Amino acid sequence: MTARLLEITQQIIRAALAGERVDKALREGLAYHRRLTVDEKTTIAQGIFTYFRWVGWITPDPMKDPEKASGFVEIRRTAELAARFSAKPGSFADDELLAHWAPAWVAEVMPVSASLVRAFQAPPLLWLRAKPGEREMLAGSLQDVEIAPKGFPDALAYTGPDDLFRHPLFHQGAFEIQDLASQAVGIMCDPQEKETWWDACAGEGGKTMHLAQLKKNKGLIWASDTAQWRLDNLKRRAARGGVFNYRMASWKGDANLPTKTKFDGILVDAPCSGMGTWGRNPQARWTTTAKDVQELAALQKQLLTHAVKGLKPGGRLIYSVCTLARPECDEVVESISAAQPQLRPLELTAPFSGARSATHSITPLQTRSNAMFVAGWHLPS
Repeated sequence: MTARLLEITQQIIRAALAGERVDKALREGLAYHRRLTVDEKTTIAQGIFTYFRWVGWITPDPMKDPEKASGFVEIRRTAELAARFSAKPGSFADDELLAHWAPAWVAEVMPVSASLVRAFQAPPLLWLRAKPGEREMLAGSLQDVEIAPKGFPDALAYTGPDDLFRHPLFHQGAFEIQDLASQAVGIMCDPQEKETWWDACAGEGGKTMHLAQLKKNKGLIWASDTAQWRLDNLKRRAARGGVFNYRMASWKGDANLPTKTKFDGILVDAPCSGMGTWGRNPQARWTTTAKDVQELAALQKQLLTHAVKGLKPGGRLIYSVCTLARPECDEVVESISAAQPQLRPLELTAPFSGARSATHSITPLQTRSNAMFVAGWHLPS
């Protein structure tokens, strides 16, 4: 990395250490330095994400002294660590990885093994979801791809250099960028064509669109979120992807459900700590706190408690979060099962292995993707 690129990289890292989201800081930094080439932008982006992935070897808390933690020497050192890991991953002892990859409090709330840490230290793949039946066409057009494992008939990973948001096939709706663990949630929901579903925390609609795809654009899906701008983005994405069997409604997560409709299936993909995304978003390792985990667990219980009122007899409730923190996973399941005795555990089938269980922990060891926790209940008829 040249001195000029190193200086720009440092500026963006320090903005992120000051509390700005790294993707926003990166976007604004690259926009300011608009004469950079594509290769130079790629070098800067890789340097920033490498820094946050390996800065734990430099300091246990880079947020405390950001200037010292983000000096030129420190940034170069993280690049050296990443190169060493790529060339000789076995040169890092298990104890070393466990001690440095994230703050110490993480081990108190999340089951962490050396093998899991190794998976988090390797950048995850960029996963796509093609329109049904069009994966082979898409693979031939993009070329630099890896086909997903059995159980994901529409998924493939892109390994090339292009910005896919600018690709003509993206604008034609031929594919969505969706992590494989996120795609697993839709597959485990197993929505049927004639069923009515509610994506209660739809965000910008990635899982809503996947459910619609799995339902072959039949039946009906309600999509809700607290933020109207997210629903507006969902509308644009759905138009591009040719999805039309949905309705949108705001929901604040309270007892006032967005519709009196009773559902065959409800997906609560709840706001969470995002600890399962720390391979893709390593900055969050240093900004997330143990307090965040506890507060989000309380919110998740609230969302599920209210959402269950929308189930019809025989309906299914699916809970998913992109984290493996126990307070947000097993403890939420235990709390809801105790507070809602009318619900029964629902066995879900993992698309990776075919294993059946009422709870599943998806890890980057299985998927080279984010981590995800999924649980299911059903309301007896």
